[in-house]
Amino acid sequence: MSSSPSFLWRFGLNRPAFVSTDAGVMQKILVVDDDPDLLGLLRMSFKGAGFSVITAANGPDALKKARSLPDLIVLDLVLPELDGFTVCRTLKRDRATASIPIVMLTGLSSQLTRFAGLECGANDYVTKPVTIAELLERIAPLLGRSASPPPAPPAGARNPKRRSKPARSAPV
Repeated sequence: MSSSPSFLWRFGLNRPAFVSTDAGVMQKILVVDDDPDLLGLLRMSFKGAGFSVITAANGPDALKKARSLPDLIVLDLVLPELDGFTVCRTLKRDRATASIPIVMLTGLSSQLTRFAGLECGANDYVTKPVTIAELLERIAPLLGRSASPPPAPPAGARNPKRRSKPARSAPV
């Protein structure tokens, strides 16, 4: 499987508008999950969407790798050694990592668990199973990106900032 953005097209997704930042630098996501299959799928999917990805399979490793200051953390709740609640609280209490957005991605779907996740500092709470498309849509605003291209102007509408020029064909 390719890790190029075309990987997403295989799942019927359009190429996201947020492949890289304005400066062309890839944003970094830390993915934390103890399931190696899911960790691999998320790594491949995020890389295919144009992100740099680092992974951790347990709580202490997540805390260590968060010191590299990723742009976003996708965090499971059920982890060996330290659970996701503890990891989240620890990161949010540390000045260096407090501003990193955290998305909890977990199979725990009760309202109480969701509330506890948001209460300990998570910016969003997503329950498994989730599609990659939905997950990308959920993380985009946290990264200050648009997950979809701007709407096309209505047919026949003119852009007032654009001067009339002869039509040229766009490169393919």
